[in-house]
Amino acid sequence: MEQVRVRFAPSPTGYLHIGGARTALFNWFFARQNKGKLVLRIEDTDTERLKEDSVGQILDSLKWLGIDWDEGPEKGGDFGPYYQSQRKNFYTAAAESLIQSGKAYYCFCTAEELEVEREKQRQEGVPFHYNRKCRDLSSEEVQKRFEQGLKPVIRIKLPNSGHTVVQDIIRGEVRFNFDQFDDFIIMKSNGLPAYNFACVVDDHAMKISHVIRAEEHLSNTPKQQFLYQALGYEIPRFAHLSMILAPDRSKLSKRHGATSVSEFKDMGCLPEAIINYLTLLGWSPTEEQDEIITPEQTIQSFELNKVSKTAAIYDIQKLVWLNGQYITKVDLEKLTNQAIPFLLQGGILTPQEAEQNPDYLVLVIKTVRERVRTLQELAEACRYLYQEVTDYDEKGKTKYFSQDGVADLLTKGKACLAEVEDFTVENTEKAYRALIEELNIKGGMIIHPTRLALTGRTMSPGLFDVMAVLGKEKCLIRLEQAVKFINTSKTEKEEA
Repeated sequence: MEQVRVRFAPSPTGYLHIGGARTALFNWFFARQNKGKLVLRIEDTDTERLKEDSVGQILDSLKWLGIDWDEGPEKGGDFGPYYQSQRKNFYTAAAESLIQSGKAYYCFCTAEELEVEREKQRQEGVPFHYNRKCRDLSSEEVQKRFEQGLKPVIRIKLPNSGHTVVQDIIRGEVRFNFDQFDDFIIMKSNGLPAYNFACVVDDHAMKISHVIRAEEHLSNTPKQQFLYQALGYEIPRFAHLSMILAPDRSKLSKRHGATSVSEFKDMGCLPEAIINYLTLLGWSPTEEQDEIITPEQTIQSFELNKVSKTAAIYDIQKLVWLNGQYITKVDLEKLTNQAIPFLLQGGILTPQEAEQNPDYLVLVIKTVRERVRTLQELAEACRYLYQEVTDYDEKGKTKYFSQDGVADLLTKGKACLAEVEDFTVENTEKAYRALIEELNIKGGMIIHPTRLALTGRTMSPGLFDVMAVLGKEKCLIRLEQAVKFINTSKTEKEEA
């Protein structure tokens, strides 16, 4: 059986977009399931749109996601180079063979001539098609124009009528009429290949068996299929993944929030969560599988013909929810290492603090991770466990600190905790429950203001978990501080 060889071929014109990441992932799933190879090829011939740091960003994003490739940049392989800008001789040779066989021709039409023709057809209300003015130039005429120093493009000769059929693994049979296309350019006048031509030459040279890519490339496929046939190449199997649309079903763009892998990384998403989310964009687990699914589980059941034909809807809330699920489940030591850059960036702890007391940091992360959804939220949730409480939530002050007798309750809470010898979760809770029973009050009457006093917030992990992490000394100091704040606020209010 022929080895499965697929490729991910990004253009280095920006960061790795969520759509590109999904394409890379589905190629990776297919290659791994079939014991095949994933080739990474950089399509960098569009010199006007290239961005200098884009290749590095793309490679870093793939590595961060855990999508590894078998051949390509940093890996090498038997079918390189893996940058199109280094493969010009392949395209030149293939184009020359088409010229020699009469399947392609030199076109010397200038940009001005083409614009005149375009305007004429626009006024006639028809889509622009090149008028094939140079299609039947004699060899003598071609030579004469070369001697004049003119630099032509090379165009492929398409049939005047008829159709071609694309057999798509996901979409089935898709028919295209040749009158939809003109004699499109395969080599530009600067000697660089056009996208469709370079794709075909490289996919053949790299022995690509399956081309799995975005739906937006479906319209390119009949052109490429014709080129395969003209060059005498075997046509690979095609599979076009559905588009990813915004919630309003418009084209996904920056206005819909984060759309690149690096942006998701910066907002504190875990690579495992992003992979899980991308997996669900156009593919569904089996009935036996949960939405929380690992790459290993997906690989076992992944099939291209099970990929949805309909557009996937981008749902940032679903991604954030998934991320929260992974934050609660991922290995604690690994999560701690992932969280440290966010803690440092937020000014919540210093590198020295992280190094000097790593056990405390792990305990802090363990305590707060159940209630957060991103690493940014996790870092912020750690703040009061590293820094002093200097203010209290406004709504919390109104709701909990303004009640009659609350200062007295917190004073009694402080005295109660002062008697606790072994300051554990169990012992602090036992002491507070006993106080609640002794005072014959509802638990919330003292628990809520105590939480506000210790954290400055109305929401936190379990109060007694927080107490145990803060330790006895800090708890007593913060309760005393809150009592003073309440009494001072009451005095100022009375004097006003």
